[in-house]
Amino acid sequence: MELKDIKAVYFVGVGGIGMSAIARYFINKGIVVGGYDKTPSQLTKQLEKEGALIHYEENVEEIPQACRDNKSCLVIYTPAIPNEHKELQYFREGGFEIQKRAQVLGTLTKAHKGLCFAGTHGKTTTSTMCAHIMHQSHLDCNAFLGGISKNYGTNYILSNSDYVVIEADEFDRSFHWLSPWMSVITATDPDHLDIYGTKEAYLESFSHYSSLIQPGGALIIHEGLEMKEQLQPGVRRYTYSRDSGDFHAENIRIANGGITFDFVSPIENVKDVELGQPVPINIDNGIAAMAMAQLNGCTQEELKYGMKTYGGVDRRFDFKIKSDKLVFLSDYAHHPKEIYQSAKSIRELYSDRKITALFQPHLYTRTRDFYKDFADSLSLLDRVVLCDIYPAREEPIPGVTSKLIYDNLKDGVEKEMIHKEDVLDYVKTHDFDVLVVLGAGDLDNMVPEIAKELEKKM
Repeated sequence: MELKDIKAVYFVGVGGIGMSAIARYFINKGIVVGGYDKTPSQLTKQLEKEGALIHYEENVEEIPQACRDNKSCLVIYTPAIPNEHKELQYFREGGFEIQKRAQVLGTLTKAHKGLCFAGTHGKTTTSTMCAHIMHQSHLDCNAFLGGISKNYGTNYILSNSDYVVIEADEFDRSFHWLSPWMSVITATDPDHLDIYGTKEAYLESFSHYSSLIQPGGALIIHEGLEMKEQLQPGVRRYTYSRDSGDFHAENIRIANGGITFDFVSPIENVKDVELGQPVPINIDNGIAAMAMAQLNGCTQEELKYGMKTYGGVDRRFDFKIKSDKLVFLSDYAHHPKEIYQSAKSIRELYSDRKITALFQPHLYTRTRDFYKDFADSLSLLDRVVLCDIYPAREEPIPGVTSKLIYDNLKDGVEKEMIHKEDVLDYVKTHDFDVLVVLGAGDLDNMVPEIAKELEKKM
């Protein structure tokens, strides 16, 4: 189905961060958007305000009339939706064209110059950084992001630019639908082993993804990754990291809550780059974002201004309270390597303060596969409070609980296990110096209430 034939689009799982961005694209095109999601959220409420017709009951009767014509309605679904979902079955039996979110993004990378960001972790922050640099530059861009940009209050940027910045998701091999003009690969630490089965299959998936980059384009890959890229002839290859590679940082200065560094590049060095969100891991992320923007023509001044004015992403090193007495932040980190980087950055910023983490593991399979790695990463902190596993799309696995992580935390780390419903009482009855909420589950929904309780203590 071509774009000109589409009169309506129906989303099965419209409330997801990536799905809602595409919903906004079609709303902006003046196309009828309908959708289902399991529960209302801030995202779905906002989409309804913008004109989307959304319901929260798995019920074919609730599908809007405009979305019932198989000749003019495109159906988009997320892999997280089970195959037996009644509405999905209705569309399948009715002969509708049904696409995954990634297929739709793939079409957009064929119609625009796709600047894609892949990797186990870091891709949301890095793609959002690059989108901000590009959007405020003379080049501009469209963007489909995996998080809410604090600069724009949305996960979507619409413009008339030929560029589109896309977060390339490896879950369910979704990124294999893309045809990137250029791509960053931030990390390839194995994840989603419920889908891939083995580390080797996970790495092979990234290798195949690298073969999809268009001739004339470029791969910007983090130094030290295990994957073996398979580049087409005419695709340029660059490496990056914080301290070495074709693109890297020198003269890093961390002082008085700020971070400044010099950007070293084979194109043009940029001195005194100031991080708008001064977190140590953002030096690494910023190198990748600046490399992508510079390779596509952003000037030295635009790079510096973009980095200085970058406001961050909701739930990515998201500071809620920042004072001499108390620091409270939320971070989406849910893979052991992400938690390691998060813990390391917090430790670097607050080396002389006691750091407590409230962590809600995400998925039974991920906990089963990586509980020792989670324990190692969390052991960088002083006190770890573990909540029950957030199941998301999964059924429980016998013997797999947060206690696997708890039992493997290193000696010397204070540790406790509590239920999510007891979190507020725990916050009320304990003192904190630096507190971070970690994880991709629903514990983050309690962050505003936690902040209120902490403010009472100040």
